[in-house]
Parts: sequence; C-alpha cells; structure tokens
Amino acid sequence: MKKNLLIAVLMTIATTILLGIIYPLVVTLLAQVLFHDKANGQLVSRNGEVIGSRIIGQPFVSDKYFHSRPSAAGNGYDAANSSGSNLGPTNQKLLDRVKSDVTTAQADNPNTPVPIDLVTTSGSGLDPDITPSGSCPCPKPHLTAPVLYSR
Repeated sequence: MKKNLLIAVLMTIATTILLGIIYPLVVTLLAQVLFHDKANGQLVSRNGEVIGSRIIGQPFVSDKYFHSRPSAAGNGYDAANSSGSNLGPTNQKLLDRVKSDVTTAQADNPNTPVPIDLVTTSGSGLDPDITPSGSCPCPKPHLTAPVLYSR
C-alpha cells in the first residue's frame, strides 16, 4: 500500500515537472526561435511604440479606413474577453444591433448591399478580416477597379 502511494506521489511530481514546466518552456523557446513574430502576437509598432496587432481587429472611425467587423469581445476588440456574444438568431438584442449596423452602413453607402461580415461578429469577437465585398462597399459600376485585399 505504501509502495503504491509512493509511486503515485513520485509520478505526480515527475509529470508535473515534465508537463507543467519542461514541456511549456521547450515549446515557448522553439516558438520564440522559429516563429518570433507570431509567438508574440504579430504586434504592429510605429516609432517604437506598439499600436496594435495584425491578428486582432480594432475599430476605426475615420472615413479613410475600411469599416471594421463588429466585435463582441468585452467593450470591443478586448483580447482579455475573447468570445462571441452567444446570442441566438432570434435574440432581440442581436437583431436590434444588426439592424442598427445595417442602417448605419446603408447611410454611409446608399443603394449598396451591405456585406454580411460588416454587421456580424466573428466567433472570437476579435477577427480583423473582412471579405473583398466588405472592403469595397461601392456601387456595382465602380467594382471594375481592383479591390485591394490581402491576407
């Protein structure tokens, strides 16, 4: 009985050290060496100051930027509160928000269909990506110009 208890305690200690300390350190070291930019959140800096991340969306209010996808994370693009809204398709709060976003988008671009990704949130609430139609909400005759979209 004591032998089994000793083995169980020693295995707990060994696996805690191996899987709780050594393995995370090795993976972190490899990530920092092989994928330094991605391992640190793909941060964007300007003049030595971090101003954002390429993988987390952010709201823009100026007309010179694309409209961002709505965020359900905290107070908007809050990485500490990453999650969807968990509101179902018949939830009145969700319907009211989408209706308001559609009205705003139509006011900005009258007589133009509103791309779905500009009024719906992503699963994480942090998704920075928009579709090509979301990046160029302009009338059909003007779509002959190249749409600038890259990932």
